Amino acid sequence: MMANRRLEMMEANRAKLIQAARKAFAEKGYAAASMDELTAEVGLTRGALYHNFGDKRGLLAAIVNQMDDEMASRAQEIGAQAENDWEGLLAEGAAYIQMALDPEVQRIVLLDGPAFLGDPSQWPSQNSCLQATKQTVERLIAQGILKPVDAEAAARLLNGAALNAALWIAASEDPKDVLPKAIEAFSCLASGLLAKPR
Repeated sequence: MMANRRLEMMEANRAKLIQAARKAFAEKGYAAASMDELTAEVGLTRGALYHNFGDKRGLLAAIVNQMDDEMASRAQEIGAQAENDWEGLLAEGAAYIQMALDPEVQRIVLLDGPAFLGDPSQWPSQNSCLQATKQTVERLIAQGILKPVDAEAAARLLNGAALNAALWIAASEDPKDVLPKAIEAFSCLASGLLAKPR
C-alpha cells in the first residue's frame, strides 16, 4: 500500500516538473531556464529533479520525448484521415513538417533538442515514428503502389526528410515562407518511390 502511494507521488512530481519545465523551456529556452526557479515554482527540491531525471539534460530529454510522441501521434491521426495509405503517408509527412511552425515545438524539439541532446534521428522517440512509417511503406509495397525497395531504408529516408525539413523551417529567418517549399519538395521526393508515376 505504502509503495503504491510512493509511486503515485513520484509520478505526480515527475509530471509537475515536466509541465513546469516545458513552459520554462518554451518561454526562455533550455539554457536560460533556471532549475532553482523551476523546482521552487512546483514546490519541490532540486533533489526531486535529480532523483527523477538525473539532471537538467535528463529533464529536457523527457520533455522532448513527450513532445516527439505527441507530434508523431498528431501526424498519424492526420495521416489516418486520408483516402488511402499513399495519401496518408504524404499527409503524415506534411503534418510533421508543419508542426515546425508551433513556437513550443520549434524552440524545444527542433532548436534546443538537437543542440543539447544530439542527433534527433538517434532519439528513442524517433524510433516508434520510424516503425509506423516502415509498416505503411511495407503495405504500399505489398499493394504494388511503391517500388519494391527496402522498407526500412525508404522509411528512414522519408522520416529523415520530414525531420530535416522541420529543422530547416525552425532555424530559418522566415518559417512561414519556407514551409510550402519544404512540403512540396517532400512530396516530390516521396513520389520518386511510386511504382507508377502519378
